Amino acid sequence: MSKQMQSMALTVPSGGSIESYMQMVNGIPMLTAAEEKQLAERLVQDEDLQAAQKLIMSHLRFVVHIAKGYAGYGLPQADLIQEGNIGLMKAVKRFDPTVGVRLVSFAVHWIKAEIHEFVLKNWRIVKVATTKAQRKLFFNLRKSKKRLGWFNREEIKTVAETLGVSEREVVEMESRMSNSDMAFDLSNDDDDNATTSFAPVQYLEDHSSDVADTVEQQQWDNHANQKLAAALRTLDERSQDIINSRWLLDSKQTLQDLADKYSVSAERVRQLEKNAMKKLQAAMS
Repeated sequence: MSKQMQSMALTVPSGGSIESYMQMVNGIPMLTAAEEKQLAERLVQDEDLQAAQKLIMSHLRFVVHIAKGYAGYGLPQADLIQEGNIGLMKAVKRFDPTVGVRLVSFAVHWIKAEIHEFVLKNWRIVKVATTKAQRKLFFNLRKSKKRLGWFNREEIKTVAETLGVSEREVVEMESRMSNSDMAFDLSNDDDDNATTSFAPVQYLEDHSSDVADTVEQQQWDNHANQKLAAALRTLDERSQDIINSRWLLDSKQTLQDLADKYSVSAERVRQLEKNAMKKLQAAMS
């Protein structure tokens, strides 16, 4: 990866400033699908580094979201985010806008791959996980621990059945994770042109939480809220108040409450509410 692209990612501060960093990246506007595609095309066709920067910056919040899932390994949150940012930059460089998927769906594998490498290297345990199967067991075993101390026999059996491995493999991995004899290093080829049999898509994925689905749901919720706000503005002031009071406020009012407020019958309020709902549905569709 070029030094120019590496310099685009925000430097993640350590210590108390991490909260300020999270607020800053959450304040960066998200891209629409059309904007994302246009920027990606500029990067692929014209090698436009400003387009790459916008793609990276708009997805830094997703790196933070993923990195939070690895807080239980005792490593600095800032370092986990920084490694995830490297994975994001690699994903942006390889992103193909013609495939028809959003960048976050493509990038999640690269982000996790970099964080996995960082976690494994910095645990510094001899042969803790040298194969794909052992790496998968390593990360899943950490998630399965509900308390401090060693697993008892019943817990070993439960974990083995849940992860689809033998009890012996669970005991062996727990032993590796509990010892710290000497450091180890896994190969990490930073040459973008090098070929490897371990593509990022083959790394462990956490199927209990799909970041892409979460992001898409957030984007849909934001879109729906914006459309609802715009639709409400098309109503007259009284109709807006009725809809807000009957549906949107935490402390909802009854038809009679609103009837007393506007000196009309409860049936008239119900009619106004019904008409307002029809107008809202028409505006939002």
